[in-house]
Amino acid sequence: MKRMVLLSLAAVAIVVSACSSAASPSPATPAPSPSAALGDIVATADANGSFTTLITAVKAAGLVETLQGAGPFTVFAPTDAAFAALPAGTLDSLLADPEALKKVLLYHVASGKVTADQVVGLTAATSVEGSPIKIAVKDGKVYLNDSAQVVTTDVMASNGVIHVIDKVILPPGM
Repeated sequence: MKRMVLLSLAAVAIVVSACSSAASPSPATPAPSPSAALGDIVATADANGSFTTLITAVKAAGLVETLQGAGPFTVFAPTDAAFAALPAGTLDSLLADPEALKKVLLYHVASGKVTADQVVGLTAATSVEGSPIKIAVKDGKVYLNDSAQVVTTDVMASNGVIHVIDKVILPPGM
């Protein structure tokens, strides 16, 4: 009987030990970091489904590789509805003029990863295009250039962050 109890305890100890080893990663195999599972700015926007026009424009302007780069970037991404709200012919004109399109798209990008909690403390951000983007908080909502509202914040990507906006913003002089 004593031998049976000892054998049973030994068996339980082996099972517990094996289960504990399988449940926790070994020190030699680190768990993947959260950012490793994220796609880059382009992949994240593409996977969302609300940015087909933006992705088309990014491709037409030759900016895919740039926005897939190391970054980090902060992108104020207009939705398909935002592009559809542009005056008639505006989008077609931009798509036909890659340099103007590139200027508009780069006006939606800032260098660095600026999260929502940081954006609300700013009054402006310098775009990659070179012109400033005015930032204002009104009634708890963030607006760019007093027209585009940030409707979704902190969509994380491996090389930055996306903030969704409801209007296309244009650089000064356009």
